[in-house]
Amino acid sequence: MTLAFPGNPFAPRRRATRVVRIGDVGVGGANPIRVQSMTTTDTQDVAATVAQVERLSAAGCEIVRITAPSLRDAQALREIRAELDRRGVRVPLVADIHFTPNAAMEAACWVEKVRINPGNFADKKKFEVREYDDRQWAEELERVAERFRPLVRRCKELGRALRIGTNHGSLSDRILNRYGDTPQGMVESALEFLDVCEDEGFYDVVFSMKASNPQVAIHAYRMLAARLAERAAAGRGPGDYPFHVGVTEAGDGEDGRIKSAIGIGSLLEDGLGDTIRVSLTEDPVKEVPVARALARRAEQRWQEAAADPAPAPALRAPFVDDPFAHARRASEAHACGALALGGSSPVRAQLVLGAPPEEPEKAAWQLADALAARREIACEGLRLDVADAAALAGARALRAALARHGVEAPLGLRVSGALAPSLADAADFWVIAVGETDGEAQLADAARAARAAGVAVEWSLAGAPAALPERLERALAAARAAELGRFWFSVDAARPVPALRLLAAELRARGVAAPLVLVARDEPELTDEVALLHAAADLGALLCDGIGDAVALPVRGGPERAGDALALAYRILQGARLRTTWTEFISCPSCGRTLFDLEETTARIKARTGHLKGVKIAVMGCIVNGPGEMADADFGYVGSGPGLVNLYVGHTCVERHVPEAEAPERLVDLIRRQGRWVEPPAD
Repeated sequence: MTLAFPGNPFAPRRRATRVVRIGDVGVGGANPIRVQSMTTTDTQDVAATVAQVERLSAAGCEIVRITAPSLRDAQALREIRAELDRRGVRVPLVADIHFTPNAAMEAACWVEKVRINPGNFADKKKFEVREYDDRQWAEELERVAERFRPLVRRCKELGRALRIGTNHGSLSDRILNRYGDTPQGMVESALEFLDVCEDEGFYDVVFSMKASNPQVAIHAYRMLAARLAERAAAGRGPGDYPFHVGVTEAGDGEDGRIKSAIGIGSLLEDGLGDTIRVSLTEDPVKEVPVARALARRAEQRWQEAAADPAPAPALRAPFVDDPFAHARRASEAHACGALALGGSSPVRAQLVLGAPPEEPEKAAWQLADALAARREIACEGLRLDVADAAALAGARALRAALARHGVEAPLGLRVSGALAPSLADAADFWVIAVGETDGEAQLADAARAARAAGVAVEWSLAGAPAALPERLERALAAARAAELGRFWFSVDAARPVPALRLLAAELRARGVAAPLVLVARDEPELTDEVALLHAAADLGALLCDGIGDAVALPVRGGPERAGDALALAYRILQGARLRTTWTEFISCPSCGRTLFDLEETTARIKARTGHLKGVKIAVMGCIVNGPGEMADADFGYVGSGPGLVNLYVGHTCVERHVPEAEAPERLVDLIRRQGRWVEPPAD
């Protein structure tokens, strides 16, 4: 399949969509990004569900989803809607449907939108292997259509909207057999249902393509946008349906926020996304400010992009081989101090310290203590900003103090080209700014000095994407003039994602395979949580594109917090599936289907297994996505009934109906039997 990237990756704009009304709320078009969440209460407990919807609405949630796993749950939606109306809470409701078309038909009478999952609305999932010939496939499509058509007609009659919500973890056996467990399978599953909608003249449709793996989610949404555009160009429907964007089973705490920011932030950076939900294994009210922060940032960037008069750079070369599949960009390997950067080396984790400290000795021991406390991770580079000779003296003093305290990370100094010749042996690599006024001769002198000192150069290209090709050419000319062999690149841009994509494309067009470093912008005015979201969105988007040989995170709050910044760098790398440092937990947000206390259970399992590096453990409240997401996890813990748990290895259930009180220890025993257990380190 040959599909074009949806939009211009170097100058992204918001994807143009139709408006779909969810009650009083418009989704798509010129409307702001709408923020959603989902209740965690038992749907038949009307009072508890209404109270939670009211709390969500008060927190700024604009659309609330409620699970309806049975006909009785769907009937309870009538009372929930009526009580909310009595309280003056007019937030639109969405019924979440899996397996039960009759519940969907009932729910459509009482809510503003119905979400169906193509993987289990009319099909099944038992991991059965079967080949279909064309006739059998056509028969299956007709069977699916007949099962779905009554709901489409009811929604059209009542003025309800539909979300066709594909989940990576619950693709049907039929789709898996033809397309595999792939983004293409997710897209094809959804388009089958769209065909029915369009046959009925029904266009109030919103799509979602959710996965616990941000890479899979990104590729699926991009592919869906491209396929819809392709269909529209061929005269098959309008193609401009809005998208509901999210990463499912993201987990809790920092990891859940980072994984969500990577997936959602990446797609918003592409201009994809009209309504979002951050899925955390926490009180759903806590999802709202996280989603709001991501939405605010995207809307600001969209406004800036729309007002930018600079012409979009011409496409000289693709920025990646395939925007619908992950492959790390090929780069040369260069020595960076005692470490290698690029090539087959892992993506490195570096820290940006800012200006040299006034008390180098104190800063060195604070930094050393902070890094030593994070013994499971290693700092692979430190960066200082050096503006003048006095700052250079401070950098030298800090380097000596760090050596005395046993900190051996390669040190880089960010300087102007004019100051570079005076650096001599002050650092392992020099970061040379290339801006509007940095001339080629000055840059060549800096490159010659670096070559004479035996250090590498990182060319930091400053400015908007439209200015990057010319600044890149200046840096490359300086390197050629100095016969500099070791150099790589970073960018200093307000929108680093399109800038680095353009840089990767320009390097490819020139046949240059220099490594690329992703430097997160220092935004001291932000709270720690919002700064975390911004860094994860920017760096994660590029890492999921396959771009980046190192990430560099600013240290917020002084050298004593260096360990926090380093942990964030590694968590972003883990969230983007580039480096695994800790146990990875795939845990769903709770909902009315959940068969145990998900937050408490997840916390207990984390406490017992959180030291198992490289192990993926899924904690699922029910069977909707549980068995499917097991395919991406090494072990699974899935609710099978009230107080009962099934344990999985991959997607194979190996222990059924384990009492909940015993299940965490039985999971540990299972991990032992599989040879994956190690004892936790001593405190």
